[in-house]
Amino acid sequence: MGVIELPYTRSVAEETDPIFRRVEHIIPAVEWPLHGPYVAAINRLKRERNAVILAHNYQVPEIFHTVADIVGDSLALAMQAAKTDADVIVLCGVHFMAETAKLVNPSKTVLVPDLRAGCSLAESITAGDVRLLRERYPGTPVVTYVNTSAEVKAESDVCVTSGNAVQIVEALGVPRVIFLPDEYLAKYVASKTNVEIVAWKGHCEVHERFTAADIRRFRDGDPSLVVLAHPECPPDVLAEADYVGSTQGMSEYVGRLADGPQRGRVLLMTECSMADNVSGLYPSVEFVRPCNLCPHMKRNTLPKVLHSLEAMEYEVTIAPEIAERARRAVDRMLEFSRPRD
Repeated sequence: MGVIELPYTRSVAEETDPIFRRVEHIIPAVEWPLHGPYVAAINRLKRERNAVILAHNYQVPEIFHTVADIVGDSLALAMQAAKTDADVIVLCGVHFMAETAKLVNPSKTVLVPDLRAGCSLAESITAGDVRLLRERYPGTPVVTYVNTSAEVKAESDVCVTSGNAVQIVEALGVPRVIFLPDEYLAKYVASKTNVEIVAWKGHCEVHERFTAADIRRFRDGDPSLVVLAHPECPPDVLAEADYVGSTQGMSEYVGRLADGPQRGRVLLMTECSMADNVSGLYPSVEFVRPCNLCPHMKRNTLPKVLHSLEAMEYEVTIAPEIAERARRAVDRMLEFSRPRD
């Protein structure tokens, strides 16, 4: 798809000025004439299509803060996708997230702006691998991270996210589980529970590159630095961190810091755009920004989002026999995650 540049007219400037004023501390003024026309066109087309845009925390700020209707981590997006009354869902994230949205909204149209937005972690395991593990460990429940394909979910008993993995593993009430596919998240869960964890050696190409030495280097000369790490990071990184949790958990932790008496500086050991987007929510907090980009998340752009809504591309479909089984694993996760009275 070739990028067609839209003009930044007076009417576009007037229409988008309230949005820009809200994000001007994140998006430089010099960039707004490039983004503004797409923001205006996307927001108009959303109304015409009765569409909603879901954006993961790793999306670029011009998507996350100007056209997204629902933002969050994988669990938040899955839960909100299940509640939406929109006819069309545009998922700004990666392909497995769009599949999850389709699983909980089988009658809705789910679109991705770029079909190449994949995930190294999701690609590290296949449905055949899961079947072989079941043969090796008969009767052992398969707990699968949502960062997987629908085919892998269909072979699983329950899905989890980094935010609810420990809770769900313990709630199963079994002595051992097969936990797929992220090895580091599996080790983190194992450190928080007495349940035996059978792990797979899948890794996220973004988080596996962080090291404990990175943290020590940033802390040198600033011992008050607050370090937050995603559990997909290696164990030595988690050991150095002040807080370990999902992207949603990180955002909430920063919010508590912003409201506290001692704010300090914050280092997020996760994908680059996370710090950009959280800083938009809490501008009083100063962020140190190590930068490991997810090339797949960055395939989503405003021009591609606009094209997706205009051409109704690219639609996510799942074979019915796979969707039915995968939906059970996702629905079970959502049931575990709903608040109890």
